[in-house]
Amino acid sequence: MYQFVSILVILVSILLILIVLVQDSKGGGLASNFAASNQVMGVRKTTDFLGRATWTLAGALLVLAFVAVMVLPKQVVGGSEIDSVISEKAPQQTEAPAFAAPAADQAEEPAQATE
Repeated sequence: MYQFVSILVILVSILLILIVLVQDSKGGGLASNFAASNQVMGVRKTTDFLGRATWTLAGALLVLAFVAVMVLPKQVVGGSEIDSVISEKAPQQTEAPAFAAPAADQAEEPAQATE
């Protein structure tokens, strides 16, 4: 199921990219090519279609992203391959390194030297 949703996400993303590339930010794009009045879809209807298609595909992509998270297999949620490789190869340190504590006599010597 996850692979099917992933394929749908990729297809919707490609369609959304194509629809956005067809549009022009200043009102031209595909709509500017249909200047003749005898066209079935006029300039205004083409722009409306491209705008609605953009919003529909963006909404579909959002919904599919949530669906993909819900159908994500449980073993994938636990971690990544990189985390498992790092945990296998990292040295397991169980105790903190021990440092020698200074003796009480050594702590008093610098105080006596300043007098």
